[in-house]
Amino acid sequence: MSVKIRLARIGRKKAPFFRIVAVDSRSKRDGQYLENLGTYNPLTGELVQFHVERIQAWLDKGAIPSDTVVKLQKQFAKAAKAPVAAAPQKENKRAPKKAAAKAVAVEAPVAEATQEVAAQE
Repeated sequence: MSVKIRLARIGRKKAPFFRIVAVDSRSKRDGQYLENLGTYNPLTGELVQFHVERIQAWLDKGAIPSDTVVKLQKQFAKAAKAPVAAAPQKENKRAPKKAAAKAVAVEAPVAEATQEVAAQE
């Protein structure tokens, strides 16, 4: 029995979603599989799950990966090596104006009160 590691479609119409599976090479694309090795969303290009140890175990047993699975392995390895950068914080353009307006609103009554106290003395 020749085992292949390939994609099996589980998404609905116009919304593809794939499982990465180990399967007998004679079975249908979406047929019975031996083991689920991960999931892949091609719309976002995201590997939702990717079980590297299980894929390596199947490759050690002689499974043949499809071209797409090889591409996904390389993509996962590249993403694992790259450090995860934090998303830059967006500046809130209104926040400084609001803060300045609040500061002016607070300072005005304080200034008036100070003037009244000085006038009474």
